[in-house]
Amino acid sequence: MSDTPPATQHRAARWRRRALEAAIFVAALFAFQLWQLRDAERGPAPAFAGQRLDGSAFDLAAWRAAHPGRATLIYFWADWCGVCKTTAGNVSAIAADWPVATVAIQSGPPAAVAATMRERGYAWPVTLADPSAEILRRYGLRGVPAFVVIGPDGGIRSLSLGWTSEFGLRLRLWWASRGA
Repeated sequence: MSDTPPATQHRAARWRRRALEAAIFVAALFAFQLWQLRDAERGPAPAFAGQRLDGSAFDLAAWRAAHPGRATLIYFWADWCGVCKTTAGNVSAIAADWPVATVAIQSGPPAAVAATMRERGYAWPVTLADPSAEILRRYGLRGVPAFVVIGPDGGIRSLSLGWTSEFGLRLRLWWASRGA
């Protein structure tokens, strides 16, 4: 017979059960993320070019070359996406320290995207409108918000869909830059 009081044994069993439930929940979330990213591109980041909201030309390769030795972030978002509104602040904070390009998918022409950005106070240095979600599809992504971290070598280092913390983005960008 155990010398441990029954109340202590019950409490320990309850914590073990909670820990197991938490582990199952985290594993399920991880599996769901992998399933969502099953068709996503791996290896070199697909090239794309377009027009920024200010009318200037944008080319991914040239933009990345302007940031040698640094990881870069491509953030896919939409004006109709509720979760995108919650991640916008994280992206703004990251853009203060890291090269960030944003792509507004299925949110209308550049003028409409620019109006949305003004209304919401988004001041990202690089934003492209992608009304038909063509760029998003090149990356094999199925939804927004989507985050693509590209390493200094041009390879995709991290992909994620859904809400992401500022700390998580910073950690991924830092980790991707380590291979410089």
